[in-house]
Amino acid sequence: MDFHLQPSAAAVKALLATAALPTSDLRAEHFEHFIACGPEDSPDAVVGLELYGEVALLRSLVVAAGARGKGYGTRLVAQAEAYAGQQGVQEIYLLTTTAEAFFRQLGYASCTRADAPAAIRQTPEFSSLCPANSAFMHKRIEAR
Repeated sequence: MDFHLQPSAAAVKALLATAALPTSDLRAEHFEHFIACGPEDSPDAVVGLELYGEVALLRSLVVAAGARGKGYGTRLVAQAEAYAGQQGVQEIYLLTTTAEAFFRQLGYASCTRADAPAAIRQTPEFSSLCPANSAFMHKRIEAR
């Protein structure tokens, strides 16, 4: 499976739309930290990171319906964690309404929104796009 950094914004938005994931807050600089697998013009799966120094927000993990069950999501999260570590990130946070069990299997633990670092609290995803009942999770990673 080929992974590539910075997939096209149009391809990412199209795939996110199939999963009803938010795109309204995505600006050009966000796509610098997206990772995709599959064809560049029509990826099978994508994941994004928002980097804030030693912390990051993992967002927009989606696997195309026809590509599910092949381990793409797990491998993309591993790629995102490795990339984040290379950027000096020590802790990754995420919000999810549907994939809490998936992320728990990958070592993410639940935390309270009150424990969120200021940089994460200020993201549109945390402050307005994701519902208040979303699971808020985190994982410490090794910075490289």
